[in-house]
Amino acid sequence: MPVKAKDTALIGVVTVSDRASQGLYKDESGPAIVAYLNRILTSRFAIMHKVVPDGFESVRDTLIDLADNEGCDLILTTGGTGPSPRDLTPEATLAAAPRELPGFGEAMRAESLKDVPTAILSRQRAAHRGPCLVINLPGKPAAIETCLNAVFPAVPYCLDLIGAARLETDPTFIKSFRPKS
Repeated sequence: MPVKAKDTALIGVVTVSDRASQGLYKDESGPAIVAYLNRILTSRFAIMHKVVPDGFESVRDTLIDLADNEGCDLILTTGGTGPSPRDLTPEATLAAAPRELPGFGEAMRAESLKDVPTAILSRQRAAHRGPCLVINLPGKPAAIETCLNAVFPAVPYCLDLIGAARLETDPTFIKSFRPKS
């Protein structure tokens, strides 16, 4: 018998930034993700937003807590994906969610390269921890939208496949793809 899907998806939004976590910098990336979700999703969802410092342990532990203890279906991180020494979000993501889905990172970089040549420096990735999909996004709001537009058509079906809550998108913004049964 199929498991009944939750009627409200829980989505974690994690801003990874030393300065934002210390209150020295206004977090614009987390709110940009929330605004995007509010625009494209038609199904019920709730947001759990956290701001954490850069680094391996802070990100890994937050992702594990959101997936295992809070029950997030989807976690979108922003920041910590560049080549600088403190940018360890991709490594922390794989430690927390070991089943990588490399096509997400490939698609995000390919789309971003149409706008900026430095997109090759970004190390976005996606992976899942049980029924929770984690997607790493860049730290700039415009780049976040570019990347989400590139991958979100596949996100609802991915969530179906891993046993997470069902998400529906507004096709005037994002047409999600699910194969016909």
